[in-house]
Amino acid sequence: MILTIICLSYFMVILDNSIIFTGLPKIEQAMRFTPTGLTWVQDAYTLVFGGLLLLGARSGDIVGRRRMFVIGLVLFALASLLVGLAPYAWWLIAARAFQGIGAAILAPSSLSLLTASFAEGHPRARAVAAYSAVAGIGASAGLVVGGVLADLVSWRAGFFLNVPIGAAMVYAAYRYIGETERRRGRFDLIGALCATLGMTALVFGIVDAAEVGWAAPSTLIAITLGVVLLAGLVANEARAAQPIMPLRLFADRRRTGAYLVRMLYLGAMIGFFPFTSQYLQGVLGFSPLQAGLAFLPMSAVNFAVALLVNRVLGRFGATPVLIAGVAATLAGMAWLSRADAGSDYLLAVALPMVLIGIGQGLAFAPMTSAGLAGVDTADAGAASGLVNTFHQLGSALGLAILAAVGSAAVPSGAGDTAALVDRIAAALTGGSVLLAIALLLVLALIAGRQRRRPAVGADRAALQQQPEYARG
Repeated sequence: MILTIICLSYFMVILDNSIIFTGLPKIEQAMRFTPTGLTWVQDAYTLVFGGLLLLGARSGDIVGRRRMFVIGLVLFALASLLVGLAPYAWWLIAARAFQGIGAAILAPSSLSLLTASFAEGHPRARAVAAYSAVAGIGASAGLVVGGVLADLVSWRAGFFLNVPIGAAMVYAAYRYIGETERRRGRFDLIGALCATLGMTALVFGIVDAAEVGWAAPSTLIAITLGVVLLAGLVANEARAAQPIMPLRLFADRRRTGAYLVRMLYLGAMIGFFPFTSQYLQGVLGFSPLQAGLAFLPMSAVNFAVALLVNRVLGRFGATPVLIAGVAATLAGMAWLSRADAGSDYLLAVALPMVLIGIGQGLAFAPMTSAGLAGVDTADAGAASGLVNTFHQLGSALGLAILAAVGSAAVPSGAGDTAALVDRIAAALTGGSVLLAIALLLVLALIAGRQRRRPAVGADRAALQQQPEYARG
């Protein structure tokens, strides 16, 4: 029951993160967003989510993880209601940012509750694999559900669904999940502010550059401010008595590699969803319902692979599966980036989606377990916060970068189908580059370390008993 509650709650967060993508064309028309301005519908959520995740994780350690889990559920459900009711663009963006606050509390509380509730070794490995599968399946299912609702009801309907789901999970949490032991401590507000404002300034600068150019004063000021604030975050964490981001978590190359790979992987995937949806609706002429159903090849394959990934990890080990997952995603993304106005859906979209679905199903579990490898119980909240922070940081930065790449590929003012195809192709090519870098980092920081230190002399049986290698 604990695993079910945690996974359903996290599924709600991930589903909501992608359900909006198939409704973006209708939102753009109704709210009169520009193509680059539309990115703030997503980035307002991911920036607040990513920036406050570390503070949310730390709050669970101090206040109690179940209590913060319930608070996160309530805030997320309330914010979802406000998104669904949004009459103006500024209201929509503000409500999405409010959603990010709820998600920043809910997501790390979910993962740290999971870590505290399941014993180290095989039980925790199976639980982490299930939790990781939710990330991939939720992202894919959100596109289908979003397309169905946007076409038959409204893009707002998906957000209203979170209200009864959130209420049910609050009841279940109080009934089935016990409170964790609290630890005395203080909140690192300076670190949280530096993280949130630094990432916001950096993303604002990248989005602004797409409209006014990289040499514009507003762009240079925003990017410089973002870099300074993030540097201040690192300096603050090095001397803080109780940091929200303990720098000791980066001492292990495997964990550091997992964080960076997750950031790049999610940066590519967050671009794949909206740009592919735009291609299906704006180029191939699909309705929102048809566009949502068009993602079924990826969703179905992703679901099937996620069901089998435990067995695959047990047989081949985490690192080879992670390499295969990132490589398959890269192949699918590069193939998809070649689609043009005359392409056939089956060959240009559906088959690449199958590869991407396989890649997602294989990659998420070993990526998550590598980010939690060897973490002490005292750092469980901070480590889970970092996993989710790099997830959201990659989403926010990736969407901003790929939107800027797409805008740079199209002359200013161009709005015909050919221009849309060029913009989408450039963005998906940029996503392929991010995945290629991620694959290199897997080989250099994760697989490379294992070649030099093969489990400190342990044999294969002993190796599989370690949580960082066992079945995800």
